[in-house]
Amino acid sequence: MISNIFIAVLLTACVNALAATETPAADNSAVNERDRSITEVTAEDQGTSEKDVGLTRRIRQEVVKNDKLSTDAHNIKIITINGKVTLKGPVQSLEEKNQLERISKKLAGNANVRSEIEIVTN
Repeated sequence: MISNIFIAVLLTACVNALAATETPAADNSAVNERDRSITEVTAEDQGTSEKDVGLTRRIRQEVVKNDKLSTDAHNIKIITINGKVTLKGPVQSLEEKNQLERISKKLAGNANVRSEIEIVTN
């Protein structure tokens, strides 16, 4: 009987401790609001021509095979429309941002890449 009470109290304390340490949900309302603008490019705008799809694929392959990049960097949005590439999303450092831009410019050309990459620190 005493052990059941002890276990119940211990479980309650653990649940309360976990609830107190939960990280609040990320607030990306500003980003969502920005992306609703008709002037902002989103993944839904990805070009469907063979050239656009192929360019996006080649950039993605180069990004993913770079094992020095974080998961955030590997998941960056790459949107190609009429040969123009837009990069969007968060990365962990300036070096990651620069590396993603270098890869994209190497494959698409310097004048064909627009970076909207954000550096976020944890």
